[in-house]
Amino acid sequence: MRKIWLLVTFLTFAIPAGAQEADGPRIVVEELFRAMKEGEADRMAGLLHPEARLVTTSAGPDGPRTSVVPVTRWLESVRASQRELDERIHGVQVHVDQGLASVWALYDLFVDGELSHCGVDAFHLVRTQEGWRILEIVDTRRTEGCAGS
Repeated sequence: MRKIWLLVTFLTFAIPAGAQEADGPRIVVEELFRAMKEGEADRMAGLLHPEARLVTTSAGPDGPRTSVVPVTRWLESVRASQRELDERIHGVQVHVDQGLASVWALYDLFVDGELSHCGVDAFHLVRTQEGWRILEIVDTRRTEGCAGS
């Protein structure tokens, strides 16, 4: 029993405090995509700040394009979809300072198992009384150079 206690104590202090702090925002982002894959828009909404916004940037034939999509429209599209939307993130970087967190990740989006597009997701999260909530999602989109292809 003493060996187990020593191991638990060692592991608790061996994990840097910053790593523990970064777990919360990353878990929220991962849960958002789990809920999206399962088509549970209400669960997704519970992870978002009431003032959340979604911004997409892409390269168009006439130069860069940026569009702001109401989060409610995105949630409704997930709710109405009959397809499996599976966004897989990798190369995740998390930065936390007090009540602000930034999560940056590469992603590949699969629709019914087929690669749709990829890019970068950048999240800003804020700590609320309910826990970490996503305030803003900004993404890029492309169809070439995807890791999932």
